[in-house]
Amino acid sequence: MIRTLSVALSLACLASAAKGHEFWIDPVEHQVDAGAPVVAALRVGQEYKGSSYSYVPRNFRRFDFAIAGEVSPVEGTIGDRPAANVPTSEDGLMVLIHATTDTTLGWSEWEKFVKFVEHKDAEWVLEAHAARGLTEDDRRELYSRYAKSLVAVGDGAGADFETGLLTEIVALENPYTDDMSDGIDVRVLYEGAPRAGTQIEVFEKAGDQSVEIFTVQTDADGAATVPVKPGYRYMLDSVVLREPAADVATEKNVQWESLWANLTFEVPGS
Repeated sequence: MIRTLSVALSLACLASAAKGHEFWIDPVEHQVDAGAPVVAALRVGQEYKGSSYSYVPRNFRRFDFAIAGEVSPVEGTIGDRPAANVPTSEDGLMVLIHATTDTTLGWSEWEKFVKFVEHKDAEWVLEAHAARGLTEDDRRELYSRYAKSLVAVGDGAGADFETGLLTEIVALENPYTDDMSDGIDVRVLYEGAPRAGTQIEVFEKAGDQSVEIFTVQTDADGAATVPVKPGYRYMLDSVVLREPAADVATEKNVQWESLWANLTFEVPGS
């Protein structure tokens, strides 16, 4: 099922105090010649527009790139922005991989937490919240982000793969070399297992920077087909909400944990 919503990107959206901003890897170019660097920003924002964050190792558990079967760390200097500047020497599909450290937040109002949960198609959380004896004042959360991006270097040949992130979106087709006329197949994983019946929020950005947002649901195998158009950029986002481990809940004083999987790529123009 696809639900489509047109949105206008504006500073007003970014200025809103709402939590639940996406985190993504945003290459300057999703297609580069072999020998040219892959330059990419780490962004936090809404509706596929956000602020660029610097290369700060204490803020991430992992920051890697993979090409031609080899996985290497993204090297940088503290403060680099854009955060990634990866040299290339051969053709292939590059997969950028990033996992943040944990961050805590407190929702200012119960109603905002409810809207967030509903937006992420996780209404079960509200029933579980009450069943655990929690009140509307118990609304602290621990979150972490797990982002990937696909970049075509030269011919862009290759395939995405399971990188071992706690949760991730894996492209089952190569958007730069495969036929995208019937959409791109992807799979959502959590702890290495497919996430059946889960929501993927899709952000579709045109060349004029306008964005369409819609959702798709994964099947029993955790897979979904995302409709795509030539010449557009895409960001896919899927969120796991879970009860934190007892020791984590006590140490961090949190009642819930969210794990954000994100994937960005481009579909070449026809």
